[in-house]
Amino acid sequence: MSGKERVAIIGCGQTRHDTARGDVSIAGLVREAAMRALIDAELTWADIDAVVIGKAPDFFEGLMMPELYLAEALGAVGKPMLRVHTAGSVGGSTAVVASSLVESRVHRRVLTVAFEKQSESEAMWALSMPIPFQQPLLAGAGGYFAPYIRAYMRRSDAPDDIGIMVALKDRLNACKNPYAHLHQPDITYDSIKESIMLWDPIRFDETCPSSDGAFAMVMTDEAGGDAHANPAWIHGSALRSEPTIAPGRDQVNPQGGRDCAADVYAQAGITDPRRELDMAEVYVPFSWYEPMWLENLGFADEGEGWKLTEQGATALDGDIPWNCSGGVLSTNPIGASGMIRFGEAAMQVRGQCGDHQVDGARKALGHAYGGGAQFFAMWVVGSDKP
Repeated sequence: MSGKERVAIIGCGQTRHDTARGDVSIAGLVREAAMRALIDAELTWADIDAVVIGKAPDFFEGLMMPELYLAEALGAVGKPMLRVHTAGSVGGSTAVVASSLVESRVHRRVLTVAFEKQSESEAMWALSMPIPFQQPLLAGAGGYFAPYIRAYMRRSDAPDDIGIMVALKDRLNACKNPYAHLHQPDITYDSIKESIMLWDPIRFDETCPSSDGAFAMVMTDEAGGDAHANPAWIHGSALRSEPTIAPGRDQVNPQGGRDCAADVYAQAGITDPRRELDMAEVYVPFSWYEPMWLENLGFADEGEGWKLTEQGATALDGDIPWNCSGGVLSTNPIGASGMIRFGEAAMQVRGQCGDHQVDGARKALGHAYGGGAQFFAMWVVGSDKP
């Protein structure tokens, strides 16, 4: 036996996302997602060999080691269980780590879960603690990223309403997704434009909400994928990281993101992502990051990303739909947000997305970023075996 094991996603499950899920504990939240993934996979807790969980930092939760606290809730007693943490990209990183355990033939079936209960632990507080030798996010994540968005606007000469267009698209997409946190069918271009300016140029309606929620997936080896009626196959996965601050670092178009994309495309045999992918779920917590990531991920040349947004290319009926689920702009349990991107991509190629399904989607990108746009996680999934 040589080479890497092919990996299939055979189960996806998520919770209802909301501002405050007061009806469940954290253990109940992760179990809700995990049980739905197991039902989708047609497996039981006994069939799972290992559990990999991820979450962003917490402040008031007091759960700095959730891998211990949640073992019983996730059927992991007596089984290997580990926790991943890469700031906001953690959901994506967790999925990549989980898949690597199957790919390397360490385990046959792995359950992976990412979660956040923001109502009980505002992660922004945790990120604002004065950690030695680190830049605290005292202005909030939007305050940190706003200067880089303004730099992008200057570099690209983009019209100042591109962010409004992205927010309108994603919030209306969310209305087609019953699991999304925000459902705003009456939102308009004008209502977004008139919402309060939080961090110039980011308005209130151009920023992500604070959500409670969890997402889970079941991954298995080639034999397990072949035995399932509707698998999604992993065609490539990659992780990259870089320092928050370093001389010469381009925070508008980070090298780590470009390298991560190049790696995953090479694995998947993709040379033109806009033409060869059917859709993408990309981590866009502030509206302007859609055109920025269109360039960073190779969908557009530098300075041209905003034109794809303006032309409607990333709309549900465009030639490369982005964030058909409503994206991070509509649902943001930080620890789970990256895994939602990865899981929604898998659900698209499995034809499970209902009203926000892209017709004929066979190959999709899942993407997450975290920290000061310094941690990156990506995968390409497809309906066909690689």
